[in-house]
Amino acid sequence: MRIGIFSDSYKPYVSGVVNSIETFTQELRSLGHEVYIFAPNYPNLQANPVEELGVFRFHSVPAPTNPDYSLAIPFSFKFGPTLKALNLDLIHVHTPFILGQVGAIQARRLNLPLVFTYHTLYEQYVHYVPINQNLTREVVVRYSRHFCNHCDLVIAPTGKVKDLLINYGVRKPIRVIPTGIDLNRFSQGNPQWLRQQYKIDLEDKILLFVGRLTKEKNVDFLIRSYAQIQSQFPQTVLVIVANGPEEDNLKSLTEHLALKDKVIFTGKLTGEELVNAYHGADMFVFPSVTETQGLVIVEAMAAGLPVVAIDANGVADMVSSGAEGILTQYTLEAFTHGVCELLGDEPKRKSMAKTAQQRAIELSSARMALRLEAAYHEVLQNRWGTARRITG
Repeated sequence: MRIGIFSDSYKPYVSGVVNSIETFTQELRSLGHEVYIFAPNYPNLQANPVEELGVFRFHSVPAPTNPDYSLAIPFSFKFGPTLKALNLDLIHVHTPFILGQVGAIQARRLNLPLVFTYHTLYEQYVHYVPINQNLTREVVVRYSRHFCNHCDLVIAPTGKVKDLLINYGVRKPIRVIPTGIDLNRFSQGNPQWLRQQYKIDLEDKILLFVGRLTKEKNVDFLIRSYAQIQSQFPQTVLVIVANGPEEDNLKSLTEHLALKDKVIFTGKLTGEELVNAYHGADMFVFPSVTETQGLVIVEAMAAGLPVVAIDANGVADMVSSGAEGILTQYTLEAFTHGVCELLGDEPKRKSMAKTAQQRAIELSSARMALRLEAAYHEVLQNRWGTARRITG
């Protein structure tokens, strides 16, 4: 198959959506498919990496609320001829907005099936809009429903997201296909690297968060909870592997709570360093309530970390409370209690770590790519009656 991917975010920007696109692209190409990506460039980040064959960049401008994020300018004289020459079999969009709309328009123009992955609970991001947020939330839900109902297939990362979309009024077929992870990459790492790099005492237990420093990730909640955890378990440190627009505010909060020496901000880590950070920690702590899946949770489990997270949305489909970790209510007291429970029960923590690794095996990227491939074939079958439209 020849697959066109349209996304409002891609490398070098870091997010779960970007990780998902990159992971599925690698696996689909390994299965023999051709994948072409249409995404913005990033003038405010480091120079774009050496472009892989098959990546088309739109000019863009920095987003006003997050200068590291770019908004594509969806006009290019090269775009039309480039797309026509690719002779795509289907278009898969990963956003309902700028480039998602471009992809949807081109799917209609070229009479191609349109697939959409609903990565983000968009109504949870209305704090970025400086107008009536309740009204904005309602508009976003209506817009999401409208976009989904003009697709041939909607992919949800978890069953809870599928249920949410059905409640929105989405009537098109929905398939649950989580983003998988490369087990070979995350199953082996250097457990000493994190302590050595950041001079963490051997006696300290390491609580790890990986994500982005934005309001919706709820990291201020995590830091406030950690202040309570510290009073019960002083030999702990909180390592935050992330960067983002809230970094200065969160560092100020640690100073206000007298935690500056116990909370380590590493900035963004990638590649081997990220894997080593997972393997050097004792527990993964995740306060976000806006996730559709939480890919970093699966990465942490593959590295053998039990998880303490808030029982919300897609996270609950990744972690069974009492098995791979503990899911808590959305209160400081409940979250703090969940972390302290594992800190105080070493056998339980180690048992959950083993179970977490087993759960991660079920979510390998190779397995998930086969499910996505089958979904693509189903869409083509429904559109054409046979697979005759497939060009390669």
